[in-house]
Amino acid sequence: MIVLKVKILEGRTRVMTLLTTNIHMFYKKLVLVITFIGIIFIGASVAQAAYIAPPSTVGEAVVLIDADTKEILFAKNPDKWMHPASTTKMVTLLTALELKGTQLDELATISSYATSMEESNLGVRVGDQITLEGVLEGMMVASGNDAAVVVAENVSGSVDKFAKDMTRIAVKAGAKNSVFLNPHGLTQKGHHSTARDLAMIAAYGMKYQMFRDKVANDYYKVPYQNRAPETIRTTNHFIRNKYPGANGLKTGFTNAAGECLIASATRKGHTMIVVMLNDDNRWDEAVQFLDYGFKLRGVI
Repeated sequence: MIVLKVKILEGRTRVMTLLTTNIHMFYKKLVLVITFIGIIFIGASVAQAAYIAPPSTVGEAVVLIDADTKEILFAKNPDKWMHPASTTKMVTLLTALELKGTQLDELATISSYATSMEESNLGVRVGDQITLEGVLEGMMVASGNDAAVVVAENVSGSVDKFAKDMTRIAVKAGAKNSVFLNPHGLTQKGHHSTARDLAMIAAYGMKYQMFRDKVANDYYKVPYQNRAPETIRTTNHFIRNKYPGANGLKTGFTNAAGECLIASATRKGHTMIVVMLNDDNRWDEAVQFLDYGFKLRGVI
């Protein structure tokens, strides 16, 4: 009888010990689960706090690119075929530098065809004495259609041949969906590009000092040798407004293309480029997108 009572007591002790152990393990697991859930919530809160919302845009096609890494930071219709208008002249500049960068000090021959271009124009005349470099810089500042034709004829011999060179250089720069048929960007069936292609071309060009030097001018004194030099000012209000770090690039407008802008800025060694095609709010949005890009990179 005594032995039986002892065994019963031992059994109860084992059960109590087992229950105590199980309860301890339950609470330990509960604490781990609660801790895990807390970490998830904290992580989500931190991620939410770190998230930077991109700006809104009314543009039909918009791309923001980190020019250093070629990473696309924002894209809206990046590969839609668009009329590039005078942003075409960025490709004209790059093509001229690639094909004749060491001969820019030669005097350009100016044809009557070049001087017949519709606005906007630099104002060159047949018989003017001006270097090809002077024509290039004037083209970029004044967005001169006449100057673009002068460049094409002096670099490749004709507008048609130069247009083929433009498309080839664009592909070299990373473009995949662009065809250029003229050097100025006036509307022409079959002449098209995309926001992504223009961003890639701009990023490619900004690697070269000669390119950067010619896309950032606010003013330029056109160095005619046969008549008095003329001072002109850029049509690019992004450059005029002195956005911090602004260093380019090109505006554009035709009825078919709408308002276009390629804007570039460099801060603390980081270069951002935004391309906006058919964007009625291009000046304000350029600032907003560049700020967004620099915030993503921790620059501002």
